[in-house]
Amino acid sequence: MFERFTEAARGVVTGAVVHSERLGADEITEEHLLLALLDRRGTRASFALTALGVGDRREALEAALAESRRRGGLSKADAAALAGIGIDLGEVVSKLEEAHGEGAMRSAGRRGRRWTGHRPFVPGAKAVLAGALRIARGRGDRHIGDEHLLLALAAHRGVVAEALADHGATYAAVERAMYGGAGGGANPGLAEAG
Repeated sequence: MFERFTEAARGVVTGAVVHSERLGADEITEEHLLLALLDRRGTRASFALTALGVGDRREALEAALAESRRRGGLSKADAAALAGIGIDLGEVVSKLEEAHGEGAMRSAGRRGRRWTGHRPFVPGAKAVLAGALRIARGRGDRHIGDEHLLLALAAHRGVVAEALADHGATYAAVERAMYGGAGGGANPGLAEAG
């Protein structure tokens, strides 16, 4: 699949590794892919993000992603579901941080892991890469560009898609920004892969 990636898409994957290292993560997530996309200039995805005003709100987007990390990667929808059964996620996070320090939930998934020097892609990030391939095929494109990665991130249910949508970059809005009214393919059902 990677042989079909454009230079821009390969730059996103490489940039995701850099963001993973910078944030001290031992895996590459959808968040790292998004941060790498936000770094790009002069590409279809960067054009769409700029057109939607996301580039101007990068700090707010990064703050939303950081807050999600603080919540252990749980989305607002997850928090709402927990609230529905009487669990206040904010209170749980606060109590955990009181007892174990700031970011207690963020590091919970890493305990007991040995560092091998290799940062693997988490299943969600792999699903985004596979989704980019499906989107490219659905549009009849022979390559996988950063635009396909952005669409796949917007379609993949979870924190990154939620943060993008909160900042005006839903799948439909991204598709319109890149392709105008002639959207070549409907959302390929990536949300189920989350």
